[in-house]
Amino acid sequence: MFNKILLAIDLNEPKGAARAAAAVQRMVGQEPAEVHVINVVPDMGMAIVGAAFAADHSKTMKREVGEALAEWAKDALPGLEPTLHVQQGTIYDMILRSANDLDVDAIVVGAHRPELRDYLMGPNAARVVRHARQSVFVVR
Repeated sequence: MFNKILLAIDLNEPKGAARAAAAVQRMVGQEPAEVHVINVVPDMGMAIVGAAFAADHSKTMKREVGEALAEWAKDALPGLEPTLHVQQGTIYDMILRSANDLDVDAIVVGAHRPELRDYLMGPNAARVVRHARQSVFVVR
């Protein structure tokens, strides 16, 4: 059904990431697919904030997140050999851009339990659902 799947996870939310990974495992178990995993590191925001960090802070942070993502993928996606991506920017925007750039058929994204201000799902998952050209599976 899907030839390429993008799994968008947040390494800071291990339970949600594990649930989303399990959903991808089930999807791929039914029909093999190429799997990409993305973790987005948020921007620092205003330039004045970035100035407080070392010049190579972003590069170091992305490398460390990449290492953590590789460790996570070994445990969470056994038997699969996903392509890993660490991006920096606005979370929903980077998920959508990556999905389009990679030409995936489906996006799997986790959503935290809703709070009153979120209505039905987290703000990033909601934006991905609204704006994606691909099928989107939201896992809670």
